[in-house]
Amino acid sequence: MPIRIAREEDIPRMLEIYAPYVEKTTYSFEYRVPTQEEFLERFRTHVAQFPWLVWEEDGCVLGYAYAGAPWERMAYSWCAESSIYLAPQAQGRGIGKALYGVLEEILTRQGYRIVYALITTENQGSVAFHQALGYTYRTTFPNCGYKMGRWLGVIWLEKQLNPFKEPQTLPVNWMSCIQNLV
Repeated sequence: MPIRIAREEDIPRMLEIYAPYVEKTTYSFEYRVPTQEEFLERFRTHVAQFPWLVWEEDGCVLGYAYAGAPWERMAYSWCAESSIYLAPQAQGRGIGKALYGVLEEILTRQGYRIVYALITTENQGSVAFHQALGYTYRTTFPNCGYKMGRWLGVIWLEKQLNPFKEPQTLPVNWMSCIQNLV
């Protein structure tokens, strides 16, 4: 399977994929592409608890998906937020769906109850992608970001991963949940 765990040496290629989203679209609310050092720190912070996966073909990373904590307070410990970025040649080939399938299975095994996707209102392709994967529309936050000379909203979608019953433990580390997946 071309899905594998992301590694630190993937950082330069993941930044190549991410840069056009920052520089040429409103899909990311960042104004400048992170440095390799900043992206590496971001990567390390996420993988301490959450999965980060890549799709690789012929030695080249074509996309990546990861999860993170949407909020810091303890009561939110069973929530995750997902993100995905694909190179242009990877779009429309089912790679995003495959990456999200593995990502969501890991989050489910970890014990997360719900995963959120926060998407810029102009990124209707991503909204459609997430809805096709079973994400439900919850709300729109209008005019909450300013980029490229205009005010932009954010659409909030969510997907339930596990039942909302009394948790016995906090979500476990993702590395203990990847058997037979990657």
